Amino acid sequence: MIRPNMATMLGFIATDANIAPDVLASLASELGEASFNRITIDGDTSTNDACMLIASGQSGGPEIAADSPSLPKLRDALREVFLELAHAIVRDGEGATKFVTIEVSRATSVQEALDVAYTVAHSPLVKTALFASDPNWGRILAAVGRAGVAGLDLNALEIWLGDVCLVRNGGRAADYSESRGQAVMDGEEITIHIDLGRGNVSERVWTCDFSHDYVTINAEYRT
Repeated sequence: MIRPNMATMLGFIATDANIAPDVLASLASELGEASFNRITIDGDTSTNDACMLIASGQSGGPEIAADSPSLPKLRDALREVFLELAHAIVRDGEGATKFVTIEVSRATSVQEALDVAYTVAHSPLVKTALFASDPNWGRILAAVGRAGVAGLDLNALEIWLGDVCLVRNGGRAADYSESRGQAVMDGEEITIHIDLGRGNVSERVWTCDFSHDYVTINAEYRT
């Protein structure tokens, strides 16, 4: 039951920096959206979640405002922490054996990119293939196809598994081989890249596979 936007998740990040309240709120929203709100284990949400960014101001430094030259450095440091914690949730997902990054590029909007990414991330057939280390490109392509992208041009679409192109020019890439795909799928960390070839927006989400233990844990946790 982990997909933030009401999920089983509590995240707390603290700094001793002296940050103006409006900047602190803006950072919490911006960084939380690009980290905790980009992870999913199974697409199911729960009744509570929270992500809190706290600044004590105990460093004694000058207040960091929206125009402070130190703000970009602070944002980068906080982004690393937000991402590390968000990724840790995925790595600790129920029965997870694979950490999976799903990148969507050249979409026409953020929503379009996320629709595609989450459709792939939530596909039980994709997730079970990941657990089996099965480079089943057809399952990934099928998920992209049913993501609701209006006017999707299959001939402009490319799907990559790590550095191996699976789909190009409307079908299986001519230079694809099962052995190359298998080599990527055998790893514990996998990147699926989907190039929609229709815009200039990119988004990224993180998920995991579905294993036997996922079913066992969620079937038996009340006992």
